[in-house]
Amino acid sequence: MSLLNSPIQIGRLEIVNRLVMPPMATAKSQENGEVTRELCEYYAEKSRGGHIGLIITEHSYVSPAGKASKGQVSIAKDSDIAGLEKVVEMIHQNGSKTFAQLAHAGGLAKKEITGYEPLSASAVELPETARSKTIPTEMTEEDIQKLIADFAAAALRAKRAGFDGVELHSAHGYLLNQFYSPLTNRREDRYHGHSIDGRIRLHLDILQAIREIVGEDYPVAIRLGASDHLAGGTTIEDSVAAAKKFEEAGVCLLDISGGFSFYTNPYTKEQGYFSDLTESIKQNVRIPVLLTGGIVDGVVAERLLREEKADMIGVGRAILKDSDWAKQAISSLG
Repeated sequence: MSLLNSPIQIGRLEIVNRLVMPPMATAKSQENGEVTRELCEYYAEKSRGGHIGLIITEHSYVSPAGKASKGQVSIAKDSDIAGLEKVVEMIHQNGSKTFAQLAHAGGLAKKEITGYEPLSASAVELPETARSKTIPTEMTEEDIQKLIADFAAAALRAKRAGFDGVELHSAHGYLLNQFYSPLTNRREDRYHGHSIDGRIRLHLDILQAIREIVGEDYPVAIRLGASDHLAGGTTIEDSVAAAKKFEEAGVCLLDISGGFSFYTNPYTKEQGYFSDLTESIKQNVRIPVLLTGGIVDGVVAERLLREEKADMIGVGRAILKDSDWAKQAISSLG
């Protein structure tokens, strides 16, 4: 049996293989963020055959102020649960497990979409890679406490909807990434930007609040922007240290991507282009590490696993283009 097609544990959850469909925005929800038939059919098609061990659904906003774009899925209100249940049912019927990705856009949010002034760790302009000239408002302690409660409530909705776990979105320049990156976190309070402990304090507070509301056994993952690939930004050394602390806090899966380099690596286009990050993190934690980044060939996915670059492989665009990609890749490896 190939490594890609071998089972793996995420916490107490068994996944039938190492292949993951990572979150990809579809813009298929209603204007208020509620699930549509089109969205359900999309996930039914992508999960068909159960060849993908884990599907992490597209980023869902935990509060209206954190909405990133039109057509984004909402997990911000209890009435969202019924629609999300249908998505989960489609995926489970086909034999895959599924996590909900919980997100807040922070300084990347646009007032014309949310109706709110964008908030962030600090009132500083985001890096040029974010392509936003808006200077967000620095979050107050009250804002932060509301955010923590919003993430916890969203995690409970995910559990009630039947998701097998949740993933916190701390990559691609979104709000948790804005607290994590020294480029955007200039705070001087306990969420300060001048040490790893300060920069991940919000993550740890959210994790604790989620644990208190969903229990100790419910799987929680983090998608971490492990490098900004920018001068003065987050480095792999930062992320190795952060990964150890996340593991200690009960995170059961580390999904590694870019920070303010978003979902690309400016230095290489080679398949698995975040493998330098995942390899370093994998060497320092015991929980599974997920690698995404331009992987389009099953044999490359298999090789990356055998070279111990990661424990799981995420394939996004190839599956988006071809819903039979997973079936073909798994069968070709034997």
